Amino acid sequence: MKKIDLHMHIMTVCNLPKIGKFNLSGPKKMIAHMQELGIEKAVLMSSGEKKIPFGKNSVCQKICQKYPQYFAWMCMLDEKDKDTVYDRLAEYKRQGAVGVGELTINKKLNDPFLQEVFAAAQKLQMPVTIHMSPEEGFSYGVVDEPRLPLLEEVLKAYPELKILGHSQTFWIEMSADAPDGKEERNSWGQGPVKEGGRVPELFEKYPNLYGDLSANSAGQAIMRDPAFGLAFLEKYADRLLFATDMVNADMVFPLGAWLDEQVKNGSLSCSAYEKICRKNAQQIFGL
Repeated sequence: MKKIDLHMHIMTVCNLPKIGKFNLSGPKKMIAHMQELGIEKAVLMSSGEKKIPFGKNSVCQKICQKYPQYFAWMCMLDEKDKDTVYDRLAEYKRQGAVGVGELTINKKLNDPFLQEVFAAAQKLQMPVTIHMSPEEGFSYGVVDEPRLPLLEEVLKAYPELKILGHSQTFWIEMSADAPDGKEERNSWGQGPVKEGGRVPELFEKYPNLYGDLSANSAGQAIMRDPAFGLAFLEKYADRLLFATDMVNADMVFPLGAWLDEQVKNGSLSCSAYEKICRKNAQQIFGL
């Protein structure tokens, strides 16, 4: 079965070939790579509305218009004009955006601008993928404290809003012994998962919390303790979505092959596998 990837970054050939330490691939190279990995379609994450070359809304939209068979896109907002948040999101939805993501504004989750984004996204029925950071000014992403109290407040306040958790700071909370230090919270989880972690607790309490299974942050959260990870996948199969976070055609994250192996050997049910790898994306995002 072909997969749908809920989290990818690419560029057009006219843009810069590198950002930070990463080389970036254009659509044609990435499509070939997707086909090698059994990925039929990918959702592009946006960097916002800024006049920068890396993945802004208009770039994502143009790529999807040119290659609609292979790509869809989510939009992002720049932190400005709080009163126009709803109108801007509504316009991006009209242009074809299937959600908001990845939300990386480096403010606490209770910041007034972020609250406007959540309220507008709920009203417009646009799921939001959040990249979480442990501290303002430390690394990019929306900010929460250890044990994710602010995320819980958002989940309570916007019960009809689908929020997809993503990044190290989110997935490190899979285990009850998650660290408190900002450096440690920004790392991948290691070793056996201790029961009572905050992420499983929030999944249990709030049906509007979903999981973006991209990058090594989510991969490690699932694979670090296979028995626990497989049980988590089965229990919340309706709310977990396969994703990679690839930015170039040289990248391969191990979770995809691991999921294939688990369903092949009978450790993961076909039903859960199909929902996570494809059906949830089709149902939730209309892909």
